[in-house]
Amino acid sequence: MVIKAVFGSIPYENATNFFDRDELLWAAAWLFDATEDRFYLEYLAGNGEALDGTGWSINQFGWDVKYPGVQVLAAKFLLQGRAGDHAAALQRYRQNAEFFVCSCVAKGAANVARTPGGMMYHRRWNNLQFVTSASFLLTVYADFATMSGHGAVRCPAGAAQPFEILNFVKSQVNYILGDNPRGTSYMVHHRGASIVSIKRDPSLVSCKEGYSRWYVRKAGNPNLVDGAVVGGPDEHDGFADERSNYEQTEAATYNNAPLVGVLARLAASSGGLLMEEDDQSLTRS
Repeated sequence: MVIKAVFGSIPYENATNFFDRDELLWAAAWLFDATEDRFYLEYLAGNGEALDGTGWSINQFGWDVKYPGVQVLAAKFLLQGRAGDHAAALQRYRQNAEFFVCSCVAKGAANVARTPGGMMYHRRWNNLQFVTSASFLLTVYADFATMSGHGAVRCPAGAAQPFEILNFVKSQVNYILGDNPRGTSYMVHHRGASIVSIKRDPSLVSCKEGYSRWYVRKAGNPNLVDGAVVGGPDEHDGFADERSNYEQTEAATYNNAPLVGVLARLAASSGGLLMEEDDQSLTRS
């Protein structure tokens, strides 16, 4: 198989580009989950240390930093009883996954910063990508912990119950949708492309004209990207609604993709939220 040949041809210790290491583990984890082929589980377990999956604890998850996602997937295999002879290695992944969870819910050793309004904050440029990605991962891990019967996540500052984790996730979603100091929803129907649709004006718009004629216009956006999530506010909950402020106003698919799963999960539970009594009944079952 070509895929196995690719994995088998990569020297683990020093030839792998640092920026590819999480990608290799990420791919192996997903391939094992999809195929149950032990080759991929052995790769994941056998190269966790060399590729930093079991050695690096981090409180940020996104398209460019996938280690927490790898660690949560590995923990899933362990909690589902799929580890086989690799339980010890997957337990190390799980420890890092729970470091991430604890850091997000402010019960860890390296907690994620929060704005005065309660939003998780990593950086000014498109911070909401990290909020939606973390919210998705927290939702997934809370469900894994509940359904496997393991319950609370043990954190340095006390246990984090699955229902508490989901409560925190809901607070982040509510912040994005308008429960924030500005009372502003950061999900678009008020953002969009600045150049008029080709259906309305088929004339050529060069790159230069796109800037000079359209980008700097004060008029509203002629094209709306309904449902898109923009970069969001700064560390003080501040937000400047200007096209030139691309760090805060640009929309991105990696903002929305994880949020879809979070919204589906919250909508599926009673009242849009898994409450404590629901959490206990799931654990008992």
